[in-house]
Amino acid sequence: MGTDFNQPLPLPGSYQPASPADSFDVCTGLQTPVDVVMIDIDLLLTWGATYKKLEPGEIIFREGTEGHFYHQVVSGSVHWLNVDDEGSEFLQEIIGPGESFGEFPLFDGQPYAATAVAGKESVVIRLSKHTFLQLLHDNPCIHMSFTRLLTERLRFKFLLLKELSCANPEHRIATLFDHFKKARKNICSKCNRVNITRQQIADMTGLRVETVIRSIRNLQEKGTVVITKGKVYC
Repeated sequence: MGTDFNQPLPLPGSYQPASPADSFDVCTGLQTPVDVVMIDIDLLLTWGATYKKLEPGEIIFREGTEGHFYHQVVSGSVHWLNVDDEGSEFLQEIIGPGESFGEFPLFDGQPYAATAVAGKESVVIRLSKHTFLQLLHDNPCIHMSFTRLLTERLRFKFLLLKELSCANPEHRIATLFDHFKKARKNICSKCNRVNITRQQIADMTGLRVETVIRSIRNLQEKGTVVITKGKVYC
């Protein structure tokens, strides 16, 4: 099992942004660019946040339970997913370093809309709901950045719902890749390699993994993607 949240987890040196291009904004308390709403680690610790180390597959919270904390990934990744009665998973999002997850209950008081699971060995930091809301109240720039984040995620859900109604799997996948590039997520910024598996693509698009494999090959034939040694580049 992972390290208890009540035990501060010492990290070597100062926390660094996930990308060399990222920088700390003294005014907002955020790491830029703002499409990744990364509240500065030191600021969170000042407000009483605690770390937790997670093992791969460890559940952070379950869909339908009450939310009492703000969560932010420090290292590793978190899968935000829904599971139906038959055990099938629909992957809503893969959350990387600097990104937050499970914010909805902090603002509307409703239960978690999805389950959060560690995708690999990870470290997250969390802050109590009451303290987080006070932090936002005292830092309007951070509050505005969260409004933008939630708006962008809602826009992506509209896009995804539109694509799920499309019968063409190649179009679904191409649109997903295009979103990744625009959002600078799940795509290598240097070589444009897709950094998620074909199974994860299937879980995000509602397709069978066999359909994803066949569709990506078709996209390669059309020149939309390149496949080299099993890696997909777009």
